[in-house]
Amino acid sequence: MKAVAATGAAATLPQAARLVAAWGAAPGRHGRAHVQRRWVMVIDLAACDGCKKCTKACQAEHLVPFEQEWIRVYEAANNQYDKYSMPVPCQHCEVAPCVKVCPVNATFHNPDGIVLIDHNRCVGCRFCMAACPYGARSFNWTEPKHTPAESFAQYSPEYPVPHRKGTVEKCMLCAHRVKMGRLPACLEICTKEGMRAIWFGDANENLVTNGAEVKKLTQLLGEGRAFQYKEELGTHPRVYYLLPSRRDLTNSSAPRPAAPAEDNSDPNRP
Repeated sequence: MKAVAATGAAATLPQAARLVAAWGAAPGRHGRAHVQRRWVMVIDLAACDGCKKCTKACQAEHLVPFEQEWIRVYEAANNQYDKYSMPVPCQHCEVAPCVKVCPVNATFHNPDGIVLIDHNRCVGCRFCMAACPYGARSFNWTEPKHTPAESFAQYSPEYPVPHRKGTVEKCMLCAHRVKMGRLPACLEICTKEGMRAIWFGDANENLVTNGAEVKKLTQLLGEGRAFQYKEELGTHPRVYYLLPSRRDLTNSSAPRPAAPAEDNSDPNRP
């Protein structure tokens, strides 16, 4: 089989596994210099069936407090006959409003562009929640119920466990898993269940994978007529979406799908 980098063709599972393992290789080992990454996620709306297993996998991976959802799956529609599901995690914006408004620099970009929260600095002002146009953040109004598994966790902004009262939480793009050479939990379950709707990769390498195959990022975005959610705001999200009805479209100027109705309520607020 020809190399993916040379052809842009889909790769086999072993090649996907090798790619992910290479991403997780620790910098500095065996003389390896740090490689600047630019992590991106691509969600194929034509493949998503709205099962919300991505949300449940995220909750299980991060021991997410009860009733919080770090990936919210909305039902959207262009019309009554054209409905689809749209998962919305944190968009990890390059120009992130949440980072700009945080008064204590608790919300920040890591070197690879993932938006993280340092809960040792967070004062619970919730300015970031007000600034986020995607409703991607949740607040712990009360002390979260702790599970036995949390007692074995070592806190870091990349894996914010144990959870804390009076702090904001959200999707971390499974930064801790990538360091271990693993893909995000939502992606793994999506591929395992057969949807293969979520892709993840490094834009600097122009490669993404859904765990079963590898493609060039530019090829995938071009084939799927990609768009960014609320791209008109100029936040430059790192999450891309592929059109839900693109397989039936022949007009390259086809309109973007309608935005989903958002639920801005916080079920954790007393």
